[in-house]
Amino acid sequence: MEKLKRNERIAAMMKILGDQPNKIFTLNYFTEKFSAAKSTISEDIMVVKQSMEKMKLGKILTISGAAGGVKYIPFTTENQNKEILEGISQQLSQGERILPGGFLYMTDVIYAPQKLHQLGEVFASQFEYKDINYIITVETKGIPLALMVAKAMNLPLVILRRDSKVTEGSTVSINYVSGSTGQIQKMSLSRRAIKPNSKVIIIDDFMKAGGTAKGMVDMMKEFDTQVEGIGVLIATKEPEEKLVQGYIPLLILEKVKQKEGLIHIYPNEKLV
Repeated sequence: MEKLKRNERIAAMMKILGDQPNKIFTLNYFTEKFSAAKSTISEDIMVVKQSMEKMKLGKILTISGAAGGVKYIPFTTENQNKEILEGISQQLSQGERILPGGFLYMTDVIYAPQKLHQLGEVFASQFEYKDINYIITVETKGIPLALMVAKAMNLPLVILRRDSKVTEGSTVSINYVSGSTGQIQKMSLSRRAIKPNSKVIIIDDFMKAGGTAKGMVDMMKEFDTQVEGIGVLIATKEPEEKLVQGYIPLLILEKVKQKEGLIHIYPNEKLV
């Protein structure tokens, strides 16, 4: 490969690290890729590290030792979180989004790749996930958001299904009561999906009473798996007491007045 100038190496390095967050790249990887000495690559890494931290675009972590290297950690500041979530709150506050029964139309937001990419990094900034093995969600609306969280944390995504599929082999199924509808529903998961004694974070798009989240927590017990955190995009203010504890909502939905076309939704002020 033709030797690259420093600015070319730095641009390529930022692209490589940003595309695969939380993955350790050894110095040898970059020395071979760029045909440069280790001392040169180390200097390049310091430039990338200082630039990323100065612009608050994430963290570059250098790891010493034989198995060491460098990795990019997605990170958003409190001010960045506020800006991102206020923008989404304003978009979701439009009165024409109110559906019969007081529900909100959110599909265009939760399926917008750029917004989901930002939300994935916001969630990655709220959890300590060093020892986490999987991101868990239930089909279907929570899948895109959970996938972006899994990408930011560089963890595999496991999806709980409403119905078991023959392609998943033997499955475990449980019934749970949906907190929003009060109806009994079913979720299932392949026995091969999660290794025993794993640690997981649950991600979902919406929480009212917490019935679905509790169902996922109960399912993890069937796999001898510990739930270390629960994150939701939107949680209703009422009921205040949910069926699960310790969850982190990004947005709080306080009220929906269908007749007046009024939606009061705002960012969670407790986010770090």
